[in-house]
Amino acid sequence: MASVGSDPHGQAALGTSALKILIAGGFGVGKTTLVGSVSEIPPLRTEEMISEISGGVDNLVGVENKNTTTVALDFGRITLNDALILYLFGTPGQDRFWFMWDELALGALGAVVLADTRRLEGCFAAVDFFERRSIPFILAVNNFFGQQLYNVDEVRDATDLDSHVPIVQCDVRHRESSKSVLATLLEHLIGIAAQRRAS
Repeated sequence: MASVGSDPHGQAALGTSALKILIAGGFGVGKTTLVGSVSEIPPLRTEEMISEISGGVDNLVGVENKNTTTVALDFGRITLNDALILYLFGTPGQDRFWFMWDELALGALGAVVLADTRRLEGCFAAVDFFERRSIPFILAVNNFFGQQLYNVDEVRDATDLDSHVPIVQCDVRHRESSKSVLATLLEHLIGIAAQRRAS
């Protein structure tokens, strides 16, 4: 598997792999929350207050109480074991910041696309982005307020995802739930690597 750029602590020399993972999805879907819930370091956040001007540009339907927005990226790190570190890069969700996605995707091994079933169309651009670039991803349905409105089969039908793309339910406010999402992505990536070796 691939490793990521700089290695300030010499971890690669100790046999540690560092993997770059993207956390993507629509505006207000929980990307910043997911990164913050699992990061072992204080996460880097580039949030700004939502102003009246941005409120007129960004679609706030369904997230009317949201008062900050990511304008560049979120960054966090989680050490899964002695041999594996994940670097998490959360993408901005608003249309006007999508130009940054190509830069953030460089060197990414895989991605989590977060979805909110109250505003499912918000995940379509991220799904399309990763499909076009052949970057493996999973879809994680963030159940706001613990409400599971639709089951996995209903979400798969609504998003028209191929059967090989895993879909999981989660609540990214909780560390264990977010860790489970990342574990599902890693299992998916391992499966893809095994298929490639076998073919």
